[in-house]
Amino acid sequence: MEADTGVRVPGPRLLLVLTVAVAAAGCGARSSQSEPTGDGGVVATSAASATRSAEPTDAAALDPCALLDATDRSTAGLSALGEPTTVAGSRACEYVQPGAFGVTVTVDERTDLDTVRSRAAHVEDVRIGALDAVRIADPAADDGTCSVTVAVGRPGARSVHVDVTTTDFRDTAQACTRATTVAELIEPELT
Repeated sequence: MEADTGVRVPGPRLLLVLTVAVAAAGCGARSSQSEPTGDGGVVATSAASATRSAEPTDAAALDPCALLDATDRSTAGLSALGEPTTVAGSRACEYVQPGAFGVTVTVDERTDLDTVRSRAAHVEDVRIGALDAVRIADPAADDGTCSVTVAVGRPGARSVHVDVTTTDFRDTAQACTRATTVAELIEPELT
């Protein structure tokens, strides 16, 4: 894979690095800010609740770590908050379930589904809720990696990638089941 293409194609080494490398800042961690009320008073607000309730209008506002709330993470089998990171110049959120698997959610402002289809092997067209998507996996290799790329129905973002890697690099079918589950959980936030 060439570094300057912007196309996200999972490979064992890339996904291992993404799974193991954890950024320092906690995604979803609550930080308080003070905002003026207009009458001279100040009210404290939570950054996490502001992120979840605000309706983003472009990709800059589409926070990959805010796409899975606590219930979604539990449904996906994730017990920890995600960590913000960057993948190929795009904002991402990395989740690690120690000893089992890793999930990376990337908001991609450059790559559309046609580009993914043209540059990746083992691509299958799928639907995630109301959105077109592609799944990339090599069942014959059974390397425990799978990627689901969803076309975003919002201005400013072209796609969101959900990459899953199993810790032991086995069971591609399970990785694809988990990637599809995560994509389905975040789909309502993408339209």
